[in-house]
Amino acid sequence: MSNPEEEYRLLGRIDNPADLKELSLDQLETLADEIRQKIIDTVSKTGGHLAPNLGVVELTIALHYVFDTPKDTIIWDVGHQAYTHKLLTGRRDRFHTLRTYGGISGFPKRSESPYDTFDTGHSSTSISAGLGISTAKCFSGEKSKVISVIGDGSMTAGMAFEGLNQAGHTGKDLIVVLNDNAMSIAPNVGAFSSFVSRKMTGKRFVNFRKELENFIKSFPGVGENIMNLVRKSEDSFITFFTPGMLFEAFKFKYIGPIKGHRLDLLMEAFNNTLHLEGPILVHVLTVKGKGYEPAEKDPSHYHGVGAFDIPTGSPPKGRPTSPQSYTEVFGNTMVELGGKNQKLFAVTAAMPEGTGLTEFSRLYPERFVDVGIAEQHAVTFAAGVATEGLRPVVAIYSTFLQRAFDQIVHDVCLPNLPVTFAIDRGGLVGEDGPTHHGHFDITYLRSLPNMTLMAPKDENELRHMLYTALSHPGPVAIRYPRGKALGVPMDPKYQILPVGRAEILKEGKELVILALGSTVYPALEAARALEDEGLSVGVVNCRFVKPLDPRLGEIAASTGRVLVVEENIRQGGLGGAVLELFNDLGITDVRIRRLGLPDQFVEHGPLATLKEKYGLDTSGILKEARDLCQGSP
Repeated sequence: MSNPEEEYRLLGRIDNPADLKELSLDQLETLADEIRQKIIDTVSKTGGHLAPNLGVVELTIALHYVFDTPKDTIIWDVGHQAYTHKLLTGRRDRFHTLRTYGGISGFPKRSESPYDTFDTGHSSTSISAGLGISTAKCFSGEKSKVISVIGDGSMTAGMAFEGLNQAGHTGKDLIVVLNDNAMSIAPNVGAFSSFVSRKMTGKRFVNFRKELENFIKSFPGVGENIMNLVRKSEDSFITFFTPGMLFEAFKFKYIGPIKGHRLDLLMEAFNNTLHLEGPILVHVLTVKGKGYEPAEKDPSHYHGVGAFDIPTGSPPKGRPTSPQSYTEVFGNTMVELGGKNQKLFAVTAAMPEGTGLTEFSRLYPERFVDVGIAEQHAVTFAAGVATEGLRPVVAIYSTFLQRAFDQIVHDVCLPNLPVTFAIDRGGLVGEDGPTHHGHFDITYLRSLPNMTLMAPKDENELRHMLYTALSHPGPVAIRYPRGKALGVPMDPKYQILPVGRAEILKEGKELVILALGSTVYPALEAARALEDEGLSVGVVNCRFVKPLDPRLGEIAASTGRVLVVEENIRQGGLGGAVLELFNDLGITDVRIRRLGLPDQFVEHGPLATLKEKYGLDTSGILKEARDLCQGSP
């Protein structure tokens, strides 16, 4: 399906959304095909969120055709479905740089374009943000539309319902487009209710209804009673024949469901909203992965992908085989331990495949719960499970666990419950960028009483850490990186690691490198290179950030120089913990340098590029260690 650039004839004419209005319906449908092919061609090279974007091509075209963007505001919930939006809003010529270092982001970014009206990357924020924007526009007297596009999965989060509730209460103008690609609605019900909703919100019908209301109200004494009966009958009619009962309860006008790949129906529905006031919900039915057979058959797998071969959907041929990912190692370990420990219970938030729990859920369905995109609920739910003597493991990406910080504090750490957090994608994650990097978790977790926090140097140690966590009487967090593991041999038996005890990997007399997680092996390589230069450098695998091994003070004092290396922000991370430990131990005559990520949000780009830029690869550690050794202790 890949086309050379010159074959994108209609797409090549679209420099901004106003150009869409010059095209006929037939041309717009052809444009949709070209956009779909452009997305497939580009993502096959750069990787990215394929299936979500293929599912919203017509929806995006219709929104930009009907509404006057950027005066009218579109907020893309999560933002992983905004590729068509980027192609239509002046970024066509840069689209080949998608998710590459220095290129355009895979998510909406206000600094990138005036059409990106709200930075997104996490789910369920669009309704709240949209209501805030609408309220501000109303305050300033600006007359324009605000549209929040949210997927059915994001509707599982409490924040979405909080936004709906407030929007319905205030009655502010807000259009919520529900992109539904999973709900099963019978064709006859969907077609009929689509017809009813579209006709009952048409301009002529709305004007007629207002005139009829005024006429009925003019009846002395009985007009209002008659109107109440009419409203009751109309509400019953709408909610009986459509799936809009819930949204009508939130005081939203409900339109739909609309077939999401029919441009004519979409444009008619959106045109009907132009003259409506107050909160409106447009329910759109789409197919995730539309137009690319492998993605349609397996939309979960193609939700986010690396580079692939278009005809087959498989990774490019000739790639060398590589070790399992940390995610796969975690998932396999959960399966093994689940067969031995009947109290092991797994919890995830809409990512059983992404966190490696698919096989566990198949083998032990009674001990697995996917709560949907509801991280706060996942944590408190796990806390409840733990009070009954089970051992819950909550598997969530680092960047998403941030959303449940209060629940970790109040519902897990305060009562000291044995909940284990398996924190995937700790540290830098690469092309998904600043909304997805997990470089704050050490900082926000090590501040909590009762929390034990650790990070493995390799996949073998990850297995032992999980086994250790399940025997610990309180909360434990294990953070591990995205991507392939190191391919080290696996111990045949699980071991319980001494909590709070570091691992001395190499002795040294002139410098000791205190490393954690993904930085341990690069630190070892740097130390060996320095040894070839005649410098004696030790390396310690800290393993535990909390509690921190007090022996680190003695080790540091013996060398007089310490380099702390971590894939986390420096503020409040391992380096901060080491400084606090040395201060408490009264160690003042040691030179300390901290190597970590700066106090900023890190851009998107390949992991190797980012690690090189911020000095977290072998050469960066080598440079810092060499500089430190050249100074006097």
